[in-house]
Amino acid sequence: MEKQRVVVALGGNALGRNVEEQKEAVAKTARVIVDLYEQGMELIITHGNGPQVGMIQSAMDSLITKYDNFKQVPLPTSVAMSQGYIGIDLQNAIKYELYNRNIDGKVSTILSQVEVDLNDKAFDHPSKPIGRFMTKEEAEINEKNGVPCMEDSGRGYRIVVASPMPQRIRELQTIKTLLAAGHIVITCGGGGIPVANQNGKLVGVNAIVDKDNVSSLLAANLDANYLIILTAVEKVAINFGKENEEWLSDLTIEQAREYAAQGHFAKGSMLPKVEAAISFAESKEGRRTLITLLDKAPEGIAGKTGTLIHR
Repeated sequence: MEKQRVVVALGGNALGRNVEEQKEAVAKTARVIVDLYEQGMELIITHGNGPQVGMIQSAMDSLITKYDNFKQVPLPTSVAMSQGYIGIDLQNAIKYELYNRNIDGKVSTILSQVEVDLNDKAFDHPSKPIGRFMTKEEAEINEKNGVPCMEDSGRGYRIVVASPMPQRIRELQTIKTLLAAGHIVITCGGGGIPVANQNGKLVGVNAIVDKDNVSSLLAANLDANYLIILTAVEKVAINFGKENEEWLSDLTIEQAREYAAQGHFAKGSMLPKVEAAISFAESKEGRRTLITLLDKAPEGIAGKTGTLIHR
């Protein structure tokens, strides 16, 4: 029987909010990933980096205010740093879980660059929140200093940067080679390191690529059977938080697109996940996207829970 190839896009709840929480969170995440691996699946793991890249960027920025010999660290460099330390924590947690189950499995982390189009209209409208939550007063000070901020889902204010659509994953062939060699591959962390191709030279871009969008592109390029987008709820809902709230188990692409057009999904949370889900599901016959909780991923693949989006 042919193995199922699955791209798993981890949400923030799978990583924690700081270094200490991350160690605990990835141990739990690793158990679910190895559960899927034991079912015979080929696995590619992507992940977000919102709190982590913000923490790194803030730390780097604070250095230049204290020490004259430090220069500004570009955002793509901070994305690369976050890919490295999140990736190695995930990699080690998965390896340890494989070891505990006496499974001879291989795990690799690939730092990945993702090409974007500098003419993308997203650069005119920064929308991707990163870093810690701030008070309104802190946000107003940032705005006066030319640093755009926005209110994020009722939880406070955060710095925002542009979020262009991914065009090309530069390390795709390396990822394919590792998959063919039987590795679980961790890649495209934080949406990938955003770069522009300038006459063959890859130059970092001050942006954050949405990790669900790049996960959709990656899954399509790898000819995956499933894209699993993990989030904070078991299923997608319409009329969320209202008396007529309805949880959805099965959606065609047309139904999902219609609900999105009707404004049922929040722009800062569920909407980009649904849009990425639609993009992958419509890219080829037989491709499916599952949106669910981390703990429910194996059950979702078995068709017992989650929201499945398909043709």
